[in-house]
Amino acid sequence: MSAIRVAVIGAHGRMGSHAVEAIEAADGLELAAALGSSDSLDSLTDADIDVAVELTVPKATADNVAFLVSRGIDTVVGTTGWDAQRLDALEQQLADQPNTGVLIAPNFSIGAVLAMHFAEIAAGYFDSAEVLEIHHPRKLDAPSGTAAHTAQRIAAARQRAGLGPAPDATESDPDGARGAVIDGIHVHAVRQAGMNASEEIMFGSQGEALTIRTDTFDTQAFMPGIITAVRAIGDKPGLTVGLEHFLSI
Repeated sequence: MSAIRVAVIGAHGRMGSHAVEAIEAADGLELAAALGSSDSLDSLTDADIDVAVELTVPKATADNVAFLVSRGIDTVVGTTGWDAQRLDALEQQLADQPNTGVLIAPNFSIGAVLAMHFAEIAAGYFDSAEVLEIHHPRKLDAPSGTAAHTAQRIAAARQRAGLGPAPDATESDPDGARGAVIDGIHVHAVRQAGMNASEEIMFGSQGEALTIRTDTFDTQAFMPGIITAVRAIGDKPGLTVGLEHFLSI
């Protein structure tokens, strides 16, 4: 069986450089291209690429993925900034490319994916739920895609359980101290020097509390998830949001 030929877009960033190393070391994968921010995607047109790994910045990711899909290249995306409008546009484009798959992964950390899964299970059993995410100060967006995805999954689970809004008597918050609100779930973002990526998912009811915490201390933690996605995306056409759909959970 021939190796899967992989291109990394954003290959000179922290995530991208580790992805290049991981792909080169992985059995059954072949690094066919490693593009930086100044490199044109047109070079991929004749490069016989099976899968592209897109690890750039939010302002560039949608155009990059649209280009890759138009060429029928399966794509694994680790860049955040994918709101509902962008996802809808991508889904419409994929309708014209029925054999092409795209994974939008809010997080490639196995621990983070499991934390979101556990949070979805817990969400229907507690009155209150909030999310706190802490990242390094170089991160360009807030809240993180992981935190937003976590909040959406918690909100959906609460709705399925028939729960209403979480109790909150706040009447005045002129400075936004209660954080962003995503599908009714408060999300708080901290940008702190010395941190990499952490998320705390907090649940509470009268007399008890549950906190689920996940920490990633190095970008190497994301590599097993990226390799898993690269190997699996060819068998999953269409749009997939979340690495959990590629894991047996």
